[in-house]
Amino acid sequence: MRILDRYVLSQFLRNFVATLSVLILIFVFHTIWTYIDELAGRGLELWIIGKFLLFFIPQLIPIIMPLAVVVSSIMTFGAFAENYEFAAMKASGISLLRVMRPLIILMTLLCIGTFFLANNLIPVAYREVRALRENIAKVKPAMAIPEGIFSKVGDDISIKVGKKHGDNDQYLENVLIHKKAPDLVNRTVINAKHGELRSSKNNNGFLQLILRDGSYYEDIKTNSYEREQKVPFAKVHFDKYIINMDLSHLNDVDFNEKSGVTTYRMMNVGQLSYAIDSLKSDFKQSVMDYGDNMFRRMPVFTERNDPSLSQTPEKKKTPPKEIKSVRELIHIVKPERRGILLDMAMSNNQSRFESVDFRQTDVEFRYKQMNLHIINLSDKFALAVACFVLFFVAAPLGAVIRKGGIGLPLVFAMILFLTYYFLGLFVKNIAENNTINPALAPWIPALLLLPLGIYLTYMVTTDKAVFQFEWAHKLGVFLKPYFRWVGVLRNFIKKIFRWLFAPLRSLKGLFKKKRA
Repeated sequence: MRILDRYVLSQFLRNFVATLSVLILIFVFHTIWTYIDELAGRGLELWIIGKFLLFFIPQLIPIIMPLAVVVSSIMTFGAFAENYEFAAMKASGISLLRVMRPLIILMTLLCIGTFFLANNLIPVAYREVRALRENIAKVKPAMAIPEGIFSKVGDDISIKVGKKHGDNDQYLENVLIHKKAPDLVNRTVINAKHGELRSSKNNNGFLQLILRDGSYYEDIKTNSYEREQKVPFAKVHFDKYIINMDLSHLNDVDFNEKSGVTTYRMMNVGQLSYAIDSLKSDFKQSVMDYGDNMFRRMPVFTERNDPSLSQTPEKKKTPPKEIKSVRELIHIVKPERRGILLDMAMSNNQSRFESVDFRQTDVEFRYKQMNLHIINLSDKFALAVACFVLFFVAAPLGAVIRKGGIGLPLVFAMILFLTYYFLGLFVKNIAENNTINPALAPWIPALLLLPLGIYLTYMVTTDKAVFQFEWAHKLGVFLKPYFRWVGVLRNFIKKIFRWLFAPLRSLKGLFKKKRA
């Protein structure tokens, strides 16, 4: 049996290592193609590009590992069935589960290793890739200015661009700049419809920003309040305005520098658990504070609701008049102040609605943030279990199709993997909005494929046909007596229609004779 175990393990490991190597190579080229704009034309050294690709490979484990397990399992067991090795094993009294026993042990170790990779290596890889991308972006400032958000260029300029175009994204549209004064206060705002980035000819680290058709606004800082009231600001419209930015410090970029930003993808299980507890506590406290604030701002909040505002016995007042409708409330107020009262009420209601709308957006964002942390935590465990389940689906499936190599097995492997992958992608996306339980979402693909794996393993082990249609034959035998009555009814309906349309056919014959 040891010889058989070594043979099965060697065949599986050979297919697994070959498949894993090919998949890594394919996804590395895909990564290069995806990030070609960030890597090309920057004068980066080869070791920086190699470091970027090396740290990006662990992020592909959730895709590569299940796919490699599926492909290698189908190829291995398909080759066993095609070469009649299974027939020889069964003739020797060796069952499928006995053949799979060394692979089950190997898959258990592989799943444990996958969990440790997802928990320890992937967060570090995400952190390294993020820091490296930020440092690479500093080498070419035009790439460091994304569209639609404010980005800091230099020490005193924050710039927002509506759209970029050109060969090197040097042409800008709808440029908005906030510039700090020497006292580190934003006193200058520059707005332009068009802009252009130009590097200095001698490449001395200066970047020239040419703005066209815009306005320049600056708050004037004075020594006295009276003078500031006389000249509060300066505003100028310009056709062309040039800003020289010193970016020489970007030439000395440290590519090993780490950023202090931490996201849910950069956390392990312990950090995610702590972050989820903190987010839940902050969310609960935020909702309670907002509810208490809204309650205090409502008109129904009177002194009797707050013990701190209760009247002293010496200063008792007459009880307020009970008002049963809005009309009575309006008649209490003087006619000349009723318009002001209504305007105030409408303004207060509008502010409440706007506050609730903003709060709803904030609640949805907090829910999504918590759900992303929960999904990422649960996915670390679900990924390991999914590899184990996919093995029990793919191995008997390979024995069923009875084909080795990379032809038909690869087709079945891709169908099985894409079913698993897109199902997981779908449930995770809807779990972000709290439609389903985010802790359960990563487990759904594995749980749905588990019955199929049990069914295939049982049918192949017991030498039964996997796709049986005995139920269809039994259903046909059961319905056969009724089919005869259906035929009789069909012939009866045909006779009725012939009798109804007989006059029309006779008229049609008469018209044909007249034309002839």
